Amino acid sequence: MTPAQFDGLMPIVILMGIAVVMFFGGHFLTVLLSPKKPSHLKSMPYECGEIPVGSAWSSFNIRFYVVGLIFIIFDVESVLMFPVAAIFRELVDMGHGGYALIIFLSFISVLLEGIGYCWKKGDLDWVKSYQVSLKNNK
Repeated sequence: MTPAQFDGLMPIVILMGIAVVMFFGGHFLTVLLSPKKPSHLKSMPYECGEIPVGSAWSSFNIRFYVVGLIFIIFDVESVLMFPVAAIFRELVDMGHGGYALIIFLSFISVLLEGIGYCWKKGDLDWVKSYQVSLKNNK
């Protein structure tokens, strides 16, 4: 490494050194100066001012996760449509408007098919019905 290259990297090395010293120095000062008065109240988990009830290992309804994943999938997919919509005028001017429209509509049809599948399956219902038809019981 030449001295000129070393001189160019020296400010970065100095700032990294200062950052490391500040991190460990702050941590050391906190450990050194903080009061150590453990109590039962301090060891409880903080729940927005509420006193925690029950175990932290409670089970949640899987519906929250399913609806959340469906939202993320369709949200990301819908965001992918914005770049095409932004340059659609340019694609039309270049003579590729029909092709872009077909691709765009096929993308939307896949999204609609996916949301229809989720809807038909009942994954979008907050309260899933488990009613059994009378034909199956006989």
